[in-house]
Amino acid sequence: MRRPTSVVLLLLAANCATSAPRPPSGEDRVVQLVEQIRQADYAGDRRALRELHAQLAAAPTGSSPRSLVRYWQGFALWRRAINGFNETPTPTDLDADALAAGEDFEGALKADPKLVDAQAGLAACIGLRMYLHGTPDDEMKAMLARVKTLFTGAQALEPGNPRLLWVRGPMEWWTPKGSPDDTIDAHQARAMATYARGLEEIQAAPRTTPRPLQPTWGEAELHMSLAWSYLHLRRDPDVAQAEIHGRRALELVPSWHYMRDILMPQIEKARRTATR
Repeated sequence: MRRPTSVVLLLLAANCATSAPRPPSGEDRVVQLVEQIRQADYAGDRRALRELHAQLAAAPTGSSPRSLVRYWQGFALWRRAINGFNETPTPTDLDADALAAGEDFEGALKADPKLVDAQAGLAACIGLRMYLHGTPDDEMKAMLARVKTLFTGAQALEPGNPRLLWVRGPMEWWTPKGSPDDTIDAHQARAMATYARGLEEIQAAPRTTPRPLQPTWGEAELHMSLAWSYLHLRRDPDVAQAEIHGRRALELVPSWHYMRDILMPQIEKARRTATR
């Protein structure tokens, strides 16, 4: 017996309603935005990073930890500042980005004072502002004191955090003008040992499923920093090691604009020059 047309239509409507995808929850939307922030960072897309920061700040977060939401807001502007150093001419808003990112990291630490990744991000932003400030005055001294305090607290909580080690490395590499050459070499060796330790920590960590929004980045960044460091050693740059670490970083993140389009060509140019 044929069913009446109206019954068939009702059954079809019920099936469609059952199979229709549910709208994303607040937590799902936050996770999506964070993934887009990570992609925009590797793409060097500063415009997208600014827009995604605003979207994340305005998004309903559901039960997502406030500390981690604010962390990723800060991350977006922190990486926007870092990517700005790769542009010519250098943008004029890098200090503003670093300052705003630092405020987000401060907000994350108010929600969770023991969030080491936020401490590392804040220290990095202050370090960027110190570099841009460039004048050894009272403001610089105050910023340096805050960075030291942040590092001390973070290292007491998670001394092997790979992202903390990645942030610490550049500050160990930097040497004041006028320092003797052996001090420069010591600083560079210390920074590279810090990056290598970060990789060891990642390799030794148990393979577990991270919590949503938990920062897990760092392996590619540590390889990138080692590649850059081997290329820029004060004495005897090691181009072969720079290429090994550069290619490993690209294996992990093939879309990384800085690694693929800026640093690797520099390494390859140095290799060609060395073999002439």
